Amino acid sequence: MPREQRPDAIRAALEAALAPVALEVVDESHKHAGHAGARDGRGHFAVTVVSEAFAGLAPLARHRRVYAALGGLMETDIHALSIQARTPSEA
Repeated sequence: MPREQRPDAIRAALEAALAPVALEVVDESHKHAGHAGARDGRGHFAVTVVSEAFAGLAPLARHRRVYAALGGLMETDIHALSIQARTPSEA
């Protein structure tokens, strides 16, 4: 998918799976120009997700939920992902 469409695709996938009350998606690919992992064209992103879906989950389980929500995007469009996953009471 074209680079400029990736943040919207990430946002849509997370909204559909996690019904967040707050969501921020930042494309940080420009910070990694020339990085070996960036050569394949996939991007580097940071997401902050606030959702009740994380209630009662340990940090690793929260990250797994985010990865599951992104599905195939992790294989085709995302090289690296920084995740902040919180419940509304933690935000």
